[in-house]
Amino acid sequence: MQNPLILITEPSKDYELLDSGNGKKLERYGSVVLARPDPQALWEMKKPELWKTADAEFVRDGKKASWKAKKELPKEWTIEFADMKFIIRPTSFKHTGLFPEQSENWKWMEKKIKEQREERKEKIRVLNLFGYTGGATLACAKAGAEVVHLDGSKAAIAWAKENRDASGLTDTPIRFILDDAREFLKREVKRGNKYDAIIMDPPAFGYGPNDELWKIEEHFTELLDLCKKVLSKNPLFVIINGYASGYSPIAYQNNLQDMMREHKGDIEIGELAIAESDSDRLLPCGIFARWYKK
Repeated sequence: MQNPLILITEPSKDYELLDSGNGKKLERYGSVVLARPDPQALWEMKKPELWKTADAEFVRDGKKASWKAKKELPKEWTIEFADMKFIIRPTSFKHTGLFPEQSENWKWMEKKIKEQREERKEKIRVLNLFGYTGGATLACAKAGAEVVHLDGSKAAIAWAKENRDASGLTDTPIRFILDDAREFLKREVKRGNKYDAIIMDPPAFGYGPNDELWKIEEHFTELLDLCKKVLSKNPLFVIINGYASGYSPIAYQNNLQDMMREHKGDIEIGELAIAESDSDRLLPCGIFARWYKK
């Protein structure tokens, strides 16, 4: 095991973190500047004047929360990011449909898949659980893998398909499935289906499409046990991302060590972060642990 890493997303043409502080972050998506709450930003803003340029801000007022636009905000728009295209759509729960901090993970997956494609005669099969709007799915498909993209939200799957089409990946072998992760895996075990790589981004709490309850503290180890049963004999990688407050990447490392004990590989753990523009400051955005074949 290596020392913990920090995977850093740097500013790019269509995305940058302009500033952060006082419990908020200021981001540019294409030509649109948005201000959103971020509990990790426990410091003072460096560029308070810049916040006046925000086209909209997500504001909480008691139990109510909404976007307050300074001018007419487009319902959606498309940006280029990590060599793909994403439709940005500010939602009622402050998300935009893109988690830019994942870009280094996406590049890593692409590299691993491309390296292995030359060694393996069969297609590399990837399972993306809790796939949301499809960043990891598109990265793997772009690298030449067959991908099963699973999410419990019909709206998220529709959004992922839009991102696929916008990125010019319509004809790639992606299978989109609306289902509960554990229920789907149980059926895959019975069917004998196997995957060479698994990606997961389990929430702390949520519901499947048929109101299946998910609590990470109760169901996570069961999920990993099911994932172990659908791994191929020669797995390429397993990635676990985490945004649940209070968890350490060491917790995921311990689980991956148990899950992958029968396979020769290494484990990397660490944090995901975004670099501010014109600053040496990083905004922490989550944790990760990834096992990969030696």
